[in-house]
Amino acid sequence: MAGFKQLIRTITTGIPEIRKPLKKTSLNEKLIWTAIALVLYLVMAQTPLFGIDPTVEDQLASLRVIFASASGTLMELGIGPIVTAGLIMQLLKGADIIKVDMRNPDDRAFFMSATKLLTLIVIVVEAAVFIAAGRFGANLSFSVVGVIFIQLFVAGLIVMLLDELIQKGWGLGSGLSLFILAGVTQQILWSIFSILPAGDGPIGIIPYIIESGFQNRIMDALFRTGQLPSIFALALTILVIVIIIYIEGMRVEIPITSTRYRGFAGVYPIKLLYTSVIPIILVSALMANITVSSNFLWSAYNRLGDNPFLNWIAVFDPNSPSTPIGGFVYWITPPVGIEGVGNEPFRAITYVLFFIILSIMFGRLWVDVGGLSSKNVAKNLLEADVQIPGFRRSDSSVEIILNKYIPPVTVISGAFLGLLASTSNLLGVFGSGIGILLMCDIIINYYQLLTREHVEENMPMVAGLMGAGAK
Repeated sequence: MAGFKQLIRTITTGIPEIRKPLKKTSLNEKLIWTAIALVLYLVMAQTPLFGIDPTVEDQLASLRVIFASASGTLMELGIGPIVTAGLIMQLLKGADIIKVDMRNPDDRAFFMSATKLLTLIVIVVEAAVFIAAGRFGANLSFSVVGVIFIQLFVAGLIVMLLDELIQKGWGLGSGLSLFILAGVTQQILWSIFSILPAGDGPIGIIPYIIESGFQNRIMDALFRTGQLPSIFALALTILVIVIIIYIEGMRVEIPITSTRYRGFAGVYPIKLLYTSVIPIILVSALMANITVSSNFLWSAYNRLGDNPFLNWIAVFDPNSPSTPIGGFVYWITPPVGIEGVGNEPFRAITYVLFFIILSIMFGRLWVDVGGLSSKNVAKNLLEADVQIPGFRRSDSSVEIILNKYIPPVTVISGAFLGLLASTSNLLGVFGSGIGILLMCDIIINYYQLLTREHVEENMPMVAGLMGAGAK
């Protein structure tokens, strides 16, 4: 293992790296660097790739929110390679295939170097697959393919460095969260304020309300066809945000006391949304990949629908190749808009049930491999020199107590998030259900981060006491 770690370090010496700041960066400086990273992301998300066919249908639309990507631009891959590499490394670490102690600086440096190397490999693989699958057009010349590949690789490298810039202390939070938040916010603002024309008026609901009001047809804004923004969708979006914020504060608090600092007492919170949004990201990515893979099989081997086995997997509309009309994939994808739910209620029910079941399964998996299980939490609490009053200070005793809460909360969390995300997708909330979940989670984390940064900068003594208590 030592030889393998040394090999990774040697290979990664040639990869560009962002150095940590030599002194603590002020809050204003962090805000400036964060704004610079955000502007660069937005510019790349609006810069089209050179050499592609703009008329090719986007079959990855359902993944755009998760990976903060923009179709046909330098941000075609988005943060997908970073997220994919990070999840793979976390799974390898959680399954003890890669044995690292994150408290050890050498092991931590190795883990970060291996993740960066894997990210570059994923960028190369994804770029090659996108080109080979005809994502940017068919019958492209070798020189055009080379230019597209270079653009995707350089853009992916820049995104990786921007994320590293923020995470290493120059900015606030992480680049991944920042870019996802920017992408979802763009979609919501577009749905609310866009003045570009649609079939029945402006796309944005506010301009549409103004126009329909002048034309004495304000009731038309309540519901609109073709998944266009409506008053109903706006109200539903606000309701979903309120529900998430309210549920975010619900938790079970287990009393703890410190064995190091006499008189110190606190609580260990187990949030109702214990698994956060990771299971929803995994479910959405899995379902999108199933759809894309089955679409490829249908396009290559079953376009005429004469293969009974592939018909069981998926059948797509020849006039709209990204729209499933039969097979397993048809039943696990949502109908389009409220009209679609009314016309295909059974399909909507199977989609929601499938989403909830997968959310629970991935939630339990993530708890086991992500270090959130009762066993891991008990070990971490004891290593932090805290104990639960009235119980023996041992792994088994603490684990028994945590088992009363963590497994059932994991199931409830997965089921609730799956239900909220799937029904929001069905009913057409602005930014999609998964996008709203991600946005709320990121905003809450940024609020807590800004509060902590403000305290550290303006009240260092209080921050020191908070740090001591956290230990």
